[in-house]
Amino acid sequence: MVLLKGFEIEMYTGTPQGEIVGLSDKIVAALDGFVREPDSRNVEYITQPSANYENLLCALLRPRRTLRNYLNRLGNYTLIPGSTLSLAGSDRFLRSDPANPYHDYIEQTYGTKVVTASVHINVGISDPEILMRACRVIRLEAPLFLALSASSPFLDGKATGYHSTRWGLFPQTPSHVPLFASHAHHIQWVENQLAAGTMQNVRHLWASVRPNGDRRPYDLNRLELRICDLVTDPIGLLAITALLEARLLQIIENPSIDPLTQSTFSAEELVTLTANNETAAATASLDAQLTHWQDGRSITARNWIGEIYQDVWAIAKQQGFSCFLSPLHKILREGNEAQQWLQLHAVGFDSQCVITQAITAIQEREIELEDKLCSSLLA
Repeated sequence: MVLLKGFEIEMYTGTPQGEIVGLSDKIVAALDGFVREPDSRNVEYITQPSANYENLLCALLRPRRTLRNYLNRLGNYTLIPGSTLSLAGSDRFLRSDPANPYHDYIEQTYGTKVVTASVHINVGISDPEILMRACRVIRLEAPLFLALSASSPFLDGKATGYHSTRWGLFPQTPSHVPLFASHAHHIQWVENQLAAGTMQNVRHLWASVRPNGDRRPYDLNRLELRICDLVTDPIGLLAITALLEARLLQIIENPSIDPLTQSTFSAEELVTLTANNETAAATASLDAQLTHWQDGRSITARNWIGEIYQDVWAIAKQQGFSCFLSPLHKILREGNEAQQWLQLHAVGFDSQCVITQAITAIQEREIELEDKLCSSLLA
């Protein structure tokens, strides 16, 4: 069994010098497959669900090539890595659709805390009760995926003290989301939030993980992991996805993997525990000291990821995608994007220099991958 996977990718547009420029209204009008966010400085594209990692690689690259070609026609514009307004601009909101009342609410309630770029990973699970159990487990392990993906150490030109400033500041909404014991529990809870106004609509559930589907909360068919910062290297993103898929396959096959029965903590205690772990991972990513949900032991994010990797390697190999999982070692060894940027910052490179180098590096990486792996599929 291999699961369907798809991505929602948000990226900033701007100049090769790292200035983020709002262009989404033009992009969405000119190009199919791109959608606007409330602020015009980032734009989103969504890949079609696929079980095949080679197809996913090209699905990640193809829209970027289209977008880059369009940005070149507009002027000297490019794509900018990172998940926050790294160099400037967090003092103002630049509306992409001034007539949209939901965007009014978002701007007035959250301001530029939501003007972030990220990747949401969707993985198909059709049975709603298995999906709820998978959401329980992955919610408690979501800090590990944040640790692997952190790419927002700067805001307005300064190092913030976070590896993921995005998740450190992001307004998780509603403020308290329980571990859902069943699909019926999830439905009742969402209906209550909508009635109380703590959620404006069914999409207004901004937690690290949520069940997703075509008619939420009733018809659900996928797990959506929302915690990850933007991972600009497609090979790195596919490695993180392969870890998630292999872990989900393990959870699906083994019904005893369930925080409600397998943990020394109560469901309420687990919600607090994972909130603390998310904060720790946002601050120190792979070096964060976390509390394991099963037995309460203290463990670094890096070591916990290593344990899960060892656990699920055979599943990935059996299903034929272990070659996409193995690049995870490189992230664990060399650090995520935020850690690499902070290493440069520590030896004297200012934030603008770090970002401009990264802009060039991701463009070169995309060309390299297209030439090597996708030329026939992208033609």
